[in-house]
Amino acid sequence: MDTVTAATKSRRGFASMTPERQREIARKGGKSVPGDQRSFAKNPELASAAGRKGGLAVNAAKRSFSVDRQLASQAGRKGGHASRNTRSEDDVISGGA
Repeated sequence: MDTVTAATKSRRGFASMTPERQREIARKGGKSVPGDQRSFAKNPELASAAGRKGGLAVNAAKRSFSVDRQLASQAGRKGGHASRNTRSEDDVISGGA
């Protein structure tokens, strides 16, 4: 679907914008935020507090790992197995790098 058709269906969203406007927005995403403007990088306590606050915002009954330790254990084990299986066949034959 081209941008002209998308624009006639809806006047909202990234896809309905002109290609120039899309490029303008995309260009902003490629720029890094300077270190002095990243508050979490300067203040680990603030980052910790924000993470804690976010975790507490979830209903306790829906925090499955905090409620079901066995489920958390299974997920960790599954992740551990998955990370071990990322080696290529050549790495296994040569003994890894």
